[in-house]
Amino acid sequence: MSVPESATDNPAPDDPGEPQLTSLSTQAARRLTTTTKSEPQMQAISSRWLLKALPWVDVRGGTYRVNRRLQLKIGRGRVQFEQNGANDIKVIPETLTELPVLRGYSDIDVLKEVATRFRVREVRAGQVLFEAGQPVTEAYLVVHGRFTRYTAGKYGEEEITGVVTDGDQMGDEAIGQSDPLWLSSVRAETAGVLLALPWDVVTELTDRVPSLAAHLQAFAERQKLPMNRKGEADVPLQAGHVGEPTLPGGFVNYDLAPREYELSLTQTVLRVHTRVADLYNDPMNQTEQQLRLTIEEIRERQEWELVNNREFGLLHNVDYGQRVSTFTGPPTPDDMDELLAMRRKTKVFLAHPKAIAAFFRQCNRRGLVPGTATVEGHEIPAWRGVPILPCNKIPVSDRHTSSIIALRTGESDQGVIGLFQTGIPEEYQPGLNVRFMGIDAAAIISYLVTAYYSLAILVPDAAGILENVQIGRTAD
Repeated sequence: MSVPESATDNPAPDDPGEPQLTSLSTQAARRLTTTTKSEPQMQAISSRWLLKALPWVDVRGGTYRVNRRLQLKIGRGRVQFEQNGANDIKVIPETLTELPVLRGYSDIDVLKEVATRFRVREVRAGQVLFEAGQPVTEAYLVVHGRFTRYTAGKYGEEEITGVVTDGDQMGDEAIGQSDPLWLSSVRAETAGVLLALPWDVVTELTDRVPSLAAHLQAFAERQKLPMNRKGEADVPLQAGHVGEPTLPGGFVNYDLAPREYELSLTQTVLRVHTRVADLYNDPMNQTEQQLRLTIEEIRERQEWELVNNREFGLLHNVDYGQRVSTFTGPPTPDDMDELLAMRRKTKVFLAHPKAIAAFFRQCNRRGLVPGTATVEGHEIPAWRGVPILPCNKIPVSDRHTSSIIALRTGESDQGVIGLFQTGIPEEYQPGLNVRFMGIDAAAIISYLVTAYYSLAILVPDAAGILENVQIGRTAD
């Protein structure tokens, strides 16, 4: 049996614990009113500073080609490992081509044999692997751990010249030298694991495998060609001369296989029932609200792709020569200065908010106060005048480490640019269109929503990464 409204809106005087109402209750009054409502809210919307910081170039043909000068110096990559136990660690043979000396070598059988010759070696914290001036007797691949390169300074003090971490290698630069010597000393700062390859194994394989010998010889000869400080084919010049000497002649050689970036995309199909689209549009248009939130989600994924996509994302495409590791773990001002010093005209830093907090903690310990910079009317924390923009698309690993990215942007500065195409059919926003797909038998309207985009690094030093950034708190 139903209960009269009056019984629920105005409790009887003898109901225990309930005061007698002398006026209309708010619950009853709301039945004669309309609510003031917000637009649908979405918690996953972020600031998306990367999309705002990139200059966007209109790619009319759908493909952007990056033409560069001929590069003679071969860059480093990182090898990968498979581990089935503490002592069962093997290098993946195909990734050995990430070593400069093996770049482009295609004989997989030889690579597999090389991979089997590495031996696992554990090192303790503080152990010195080798010292500067000693003969190179082994090549090393770092499975995990942090190692410091150092040399003796002018006045006998120790000078740190670099940090070697997971996936890096030591010793392969001695290829082509008759009596190779270590140019710096290396010490383990943490306990770690290495894969070591005796140098006589390299010599034995070279003598036995003609294709490997030819490849290494070609590599050694290539490194002897004249090149500038960035490894590009040199242009013969003469300066400071007097009289009428014969001037050297030459030309600027180009890379014959430049990289091309095709526009990538993020797509989804938005479905709206005709009854909803027809009847429920006051005070807000349901289709527009559905589309607005769908586009927000697409833009979030677009920024994620620009950071993490293996084909063009920053984390996977920054040159390994432009990557440095933190010296002690947390991101210190010294680490940020080193990252900043690797390129001219750095425009922005990008970091996970927790990495920014970790950097501020290090500044607090030193009594430093980072400055600010104005970006699109917002006061943003900055270091050395370069804004530090938060980007939650930069991942945090299960070891609580992240990365900080530094960018020089713009075509005119040979920096990093975003790629899109405008003027596409049924364009809703620049580089994004909404196309009507029809109404099916269930009266569902479908719209295809697509964003086209990519990212290009015009020259290697346009972007750099500070790696192995520890974001957890440490004891004082």
